[in-house]
Amino acid sequence: QVQLVESGGGLVQPGGSLRLDCAASGFALDYWHIGWFRQAPGKQREGFSCISSRIGSRVDTYYIEAVKGRFTIARDSAKNTVYLQMDNLKPEDTGIYYCAAVQSGMTRCPVGVTFYDHWGQGTQVTISS
Repeated sequence: QVQLVESGGGLVQPGGSLRLDCAASGFALDYWHIGWFRQAPGKQREGFSCISSRIGSRVDTYYIEAVKGRFTIARDSAKNTVYLQMDNLKPEDTGIYYCAAVQSGMTRCPVGVTFYDHWGQGTQVTISS
């Protein structure tokens, strides 16, 4: 059974850091594209980062402009976990954060919500002073 579990959310002040973990069971993350998404109150869920599977010749990562330079996505194959390091957090980063997985022949990871078919339960991230 494919399962994803996010952890690491919490309350931090603006400018602070958090690391989110997305731990997988029932499948090997290496062979799946993994995306990170967030949903702010009253807004639609948006994809903001992803990491491609290791099936291709290289591993690609992607970030939307709003998080580029502040967030870093990485995979630990031995722990079957994808990490999201978030630095210089801003109040507008507040929301529920989800990781998701899709097994696809696409070379690059997609960032759209509709591409992904396995989701974690989400973890709350609140940035406030």
